[in-house]
Amino acid sequence: MSAALRQLGGIWLGWSGDTIAEFSGTIQEQSANGVTTATIDLEPQDIEEYYNGYANRTLWPLFHYRLDLVEFDLQFGEGYERVNDRFAAAAASLVEKDDLLWIHDYHFIPLAQRLRRLGIDNRIGFFLHIPWPPEGLLATLPFHDRLVESILAYDVIGFQTSEWLENFVLYLTKHLGISVDDDLIAHCRGRSIKLGVYPIGIDPAQLDRMLATNNAAHAFETVKRSAGDRKTIIGVDRLDYSKGLIERFNGYRQFLEDHPEWLSKAYLLQIAPPSRGEVHSYASIRQQLDELSGRINGQFAHVDWVPIRYVNQSYPRDGLTGFYRASNVALITPLRDGMNLVAKEFVGAQDPDDPGVLILSRFTGAAESLTEAILVNPFSRNEISSALHQALTMSIEERRARWQQLNAAIRRETVWTWCDRFLTDLNPLKQQSKIFVLADE
Repeated sequence: MSAALRQLGGIWLGWSGDTIAEFSGTIQEQSANGVTTATIDLEPQDIEEYYNGYANRTLWPLFHYRLDLVEFDLQFGEGYERVNDRFAAAAASLVEKDDLLWIHDYHFIPLAQRLRRLGIDNRIGFFLHIPWPPEGLLATLPFHDRLVESILAYDVIGFQTSEWLENFVLYLTKHLGISVDDDLIAHCRGRSIKLGVYPIGIDPAQLDRMLATNNAAHAFETVKRSAGDRKTIIGVDRLDYSKGLIERFNGYRQFLEDHPEWLSKAYLLQIAPPSRGEVHSYASIRQQLDELSGRINGQFAHVDWVPIRYVNQSYPRDGLTGFYRASNVALITPLRDGMNLVAKEFVGAQDPDDPGVLILSRFTGAAESLTEAILVNPFSRNEISSALHQALTMSIEERRARWQQLNAAIRRETVWTWCDRFLTDLNPLKQQSKIFVLADE
């Protein structure tokens, strides 16, 4: 988004990351390279109810099909609506007549409705980066109809995949009686809302530049030197229960049991930076992974070999590209994921002459286009085990053939095609406009 804003000119509005004892609505602005960054501080109660509460303890698990982890709390919902009102007021004070407003993700679903109430009649688009759940699952959310009705104040609503779009359309027709025509136009209260699939991608040119940095070269050499003649299997995920890390570790353990010939010949490097530590379920997943990795290492390790190197820290993106290039296999197995750009970055970072193999959950948005990956059911430890054996024993000819098609896919479906397609639908008259982006993370 920063690159798009620099190219088109615009404003980014979001939470500053700071708290204030009493909400003031003060907007802090900074400008550089034609882009204005505007932020507001929130109260501790806002963070607890809106961010840690409704966004990440209600909507996030529900939209990732984890009904067992959803917390329904009336105060969470009240905080979510209050903070959206606050962001709407901040945006309304900055928006100019011809601005295009592009709202991002589940934190801000009702924001257009709030802006309309304040008299903002600009074109407003919404893009959901995470899955949209099946209509029967969404119906378990108290006041689910009110939430979905609020999203109908947008002019364009975008999803990562056809599956998430189909889930949304089914909800509209079944629960709200709203018709959607063959051109994916929803007709509601005299308004026409464009629905669409806009799969997000990476910036391949930027990835190529990062691969040429000293950080990438150092990261590459570090992994190669540490691995020696062993094969490196890499996973890079935010520490989150949706990423399937417990299932991944158990699948890797199954692989070691099924194929003891690989003991001491391969290892799993799992990078999992912690996040949202204030939410209990995130603290719980970290404890479970600490214990599970310890048990696996205790069961299989030798004096000179540890099967899992489990790292709870973040690395700069250029350093990660070096890790990807040095790895023989990427094990990317979320239980549910809107897209997953790590998979695309791994592909883009490979050596064309000796590429690594991508193992990818079939329940990620990326699986729709990265069909030459080894696609697995992340809930099946046996499938993960078989996929690891297939990847580690794959011929160089097959690796190259698969990689060439994967690489073509990530260079065909980029962050720029995503941006261009969405903004074309949001701005059908091609008026001269700057974009106004609201995003929380």
